[in-house]
Amino acid sequence: MSPFRAPSESIGILDAKRASALIEGVADIAVVIDHQGVVSDIAFGSDDVLSDFSTDWVGQSWLETVMPDSRPNIEALIEESQHDGMTRWRQVSHPSLHGAEIAVKYRALRLEQGSVVAVGRSLQGMAALQQQLVDAQQALERDYWRFRQVETRYRLLFRMVSEAILIIDAPTQRVVEANPAAGQLLGETPTRVIGRPFPEGFDSEGTQAINGLLAGVRVAGRADDVRARLSDSQQEFLVAASLLRQENVTFLLVRLSPLLADTAVTAMPDAKARYLRVLENAPDCVVITDADGRILSVNSTFLNLAEIATEQQARGESLDRWLGRPGVDLNVLMANLRQHATVRLFATTLRGEYGSTTQVEISAAAVRNGERPCFGFFIRDVGRRLNTEQPPSPEQTRWLDQLTDRVGRVPLKELVRESTDTIERLCIEAALKLTGDNRASAAELLGLSRQSLYVKIDRYGIAPDHLSETSVSEKKDRP
Repeated sequence: MSPFRAPSESIGILDAKRASALIEGVADIAVVIDHQGVVSDIAFGSDDVLSDFSTDWVGQSWLETVMPDSRPNIEALIEESQHDGMTRWRQVSHPSLHGAEIAVKYRALRLEQGSVVAVGRSLQGMAALQQQLVDAQQALERDYWRFRQVETRYRLLFRMVSEAILIIDAPTQRVVEANPAAGQLLGETPTRVIGRPFPEGFDSEGTQAINGLLAGVRVAGRADDVRARLSDSQQEFLVAASLLRQENVTFLLVRLSPLLADTAVTAMPDAKARYLRVLENAPDCVVITDADGRILSVNSTFLNLAEIATEQQARGESLDRWLGRPGVDLNVLMANLRQHATVRLFATTLRGEYGSTTQVEISAAAVRNGERPCFGFFIRDVGRRLNTEQPPSPEQTRWLDQLTDRVGRVPLKELVRESTDTIERLCIEAALKLTGDNRASAAELLGLSRQSLYVKIDRYGIAPDHLSETSVSEKKDRP
């Protein structure tokens, strides 16, 4: 600190009024303490500081206005001002009216009459800035680690995915990243693929098709998938691409999906090869799924009804995605296939990707031998059949006639109750017939619990001609 060289000449003598005005102007808080350490006067530099402090300090000991851990600093300020006249800066904490602690840095000066004036600077602004800095730093740390975790997951997924994926720099069309599957398909290690131009190693027709695909993606953001064949082998790929922007840099995400070569079909016995070609060109949809109902293969007829372009878009998806009652139809079909191995003429609808619906009948068979059991579904479009609506059964006609004959002789409330019971019984019978008398599947189809369905079956005396094994065992298990 560098004091004034000649204060008496440059400043002169200040009276009490001007000195107090000067102190109020430069200090956030000024406290006058008598020789016994009691506050005799107090001044605040602004209304903001005044709103945080209690104004009843006058007449209290200065020690009582601070937090207990700050009292040694107050005592040191008073003692040092008595001996040296001027103290160094010391920090103390005051309790605020809002329950928080307010840090103030004081410097004390002993006056000629023996009292001490303490000039304080509030550290709230600095504390707030420090807290904001700490919060910002912690937010940066959290964002950094979140980014690292996302990047780690991306790297792991990029390496584990079975499809060949290339990330290409759009302006130069050179490979920036490649996963192990891409290197394996292209006959190179991923590190040797990086930096090379793409496409490379494809025949002239495939190279032209891929270049057209990439050009279309750069302009429009998307383009139809193309086929390309390697020049040194008969391996054919379905090539798809999409646009990816990061930090004003444009990349192309290219996916290579190998297609089954025709030689794989011709290498089979002639009867098997003809059989596969017939299924591929069949007028009915043929869908093969795994044990969980996820599609392994479909024919072109299913692609047309489902309104999808390629088999790759359907592969790995659940068949339930296209059936009319999601969560119900496929569960009923799978339950009956696991139990009876076959299902015939299951009526439902098939939903296309663009909103169209088609009335279909599904027959299915389970293939349980081998390491990977699978299910085959044969889906027939029945929307064009004439007279698709079944005439009412004799029982339904007889019930309607009896109902109309009783109008006027039986109160309406009783007729409605009897009608409700009859309709409920007919719905349960229809569900049991639709599910092959499988009560668990029928309960799911009707949206009832199994116990509720059992109670209603007993109530209406419904006795199917043949119960499934699952239904019989469940009936034995329930009380």
